[in-house]
Amino acid sequence: MVAIGHGRSVSATTAIEQCRATLGDIVPQLLLVFCGGKHDGSDVVEALRTTFGDTVAIVGGSAAGVIWRDGLGYSGLEVGLVAFAADDFPPQILVNRDLRQGERAAGFSLGQRLAETAEQDSVVLMFYDSVADPSPLRLHPASDLVEGLQSGLAGHRIRLIGGGTLTDMNLSDAWVLDGTTVTKHAAVALVFPSGLKDETVILHGCRPVSTFMEITRIEGAEVFELDGRPALEVIEQMLGVTLGATSSHDLSLIATLGEKQGDPYAAYDENSYVNRLILRANRTTGSITLFERDFRLGTRVQIMSRDNALMLDSVRDGISAINQVQRDGQPLLAIYIDCAGRASARSGAAVEEARLVADHLDPSIPFLGFYSGVEIAPFDGYSRPLDWTGLLTVLSAR
Repeated sequence: MVAIGHGRSVSATTAIEQCRATLGDIVPQLLLVFCGGKHDGSDVVEALRTTFGDTVAIVGGSAAGVIWRDGLGYSGLEVGLVAFAADDFPPQILVNRDLRQGERAAGFSLGQRLAETAEQDSVVLMFYDSVADPSPLRLHPASDLVEGLQSGLAGHRIRLIGGGTLTDMNLSDAWVLDGTTVTKHAAVALVFPSGLKDETVILHGCRPVSTFMEITRIEGAEVFELDGRPALEVIEQMLGVTLGATSSHDLSLIATLGEKQGDPYAAYDENSYVNRLILRANRTTGSITLFERDFRLGTRVQIMSRDNALMLDSVRDGISAINQVQRDGQPLLAIYIDCAGRASARSGAAVEEARLVADHLDPSIPFLGFYSGVEIAPFDGYSRPLDWTGLLTVLSAR
């Protein structure tokens, strides 16, 4: 079976030694690794090679924080890893390093390769670096990457699950581990064999606080107008807040824009919404910039308030549901990809919702999580990026 390792130290070597000590006797063929951003990626790889040998594949990347069964942290010094033995449904590794040249084209190329490699309905875990350039900040939009990938698949069905890596909660940088080394502007995919399946729950925590509004001016990820009025003005009025020119970034901590899927007049259901984090606001132009650029002119959206109580209720309900499904299954591994904004340091929640996940998930299932920039999950028939969600996936034998 798989084994989980975790450590925390200013020294990458010491942190990896701590991981090794928690793994038991397993001899890994593949390591899925997530590292706090205060560690240099090259130092982590060197320590892993020294500890586990030169033939083990190393996949994963930087993380704003790491979550394990009996703890979590986002100091930047944490390391968590999953060790897969040779007989643990070994995945194939596919890598695209062309995100710098265009996320949509890179996704299309990766999708074509996945169509050739993955069997129908195979589980695919994908990780990419969220931050393209730290200054001025530019992200690699997951929406472009995933839309390109879906086009490249050309109807071939996979279960795409994944996330964007970060070095910290301030979006300072990001990198990925591509099987052999540290790299940027890359997406790495683990293609699991057909003998493995997933059960995935998406944990939310936003509620609408406005009526439906139409985006009447937008350029890329920057929304200038809602119903013909400056977007920032509309949001401030709806929320009853006035943000100073220097504090407009704080808007990202209290609100998102949400697009309701399906019947717009159906009763409220958190699972019906795709929410987009507000990356920043511009007082001069009256605009807001979203984390993704998949909303379009004419998209009908609502202002969504981030609700900590609802977030915790969503976690409890989701974990109860997935435990029920797994009761008679053969679970191999649980992976939690958690938006960094849900950590109590950012959300202000009195309880770490990731702690609830770890405490209430069936204790027999090996578990590891990390704090991400974007979460990617099957939603409404195909996979798409999500914001301010917790994504819990349990992999098990069919």
